[in-house]
Amino acid sequence: MIAFNRSATIAPGKLASTLAFAREVAAHITTTTGTEVSVAVPVGGNPSRISWSTRHESLADFDAVMMALMADAAYAALMAKNADNFIPGSVHDDIWRVI
Repeated sequence: MIAFNRSATIAPGKLASTLAFAREVAAHITTTTGTEVSVAVPVGGNPSRISWSTRHESLADFDAVMMALMADAAYAALMAKNADNFIPGSVHDDIWRVI
């Protein structure tokens, strides 16, 4: 199994709009790909962060979901519309093999 996590730092003054966006993008991904997405914020550390997490049966499954999202015009528009919610360069992806 593959675990994927994407995190980003929220821009100052953008917490409310980012939380709404996070739920919207998670729902879009689940609806279009069938992949459940968890949204989380930190309990400690930098409170201006948010993350999305998914689980995939294999790297091939993960790749198929990512390719579907890259080809999805609605997803691209959603990302572009909300880009100012985040500090540029703060997006961080982790891909883990679950053992």
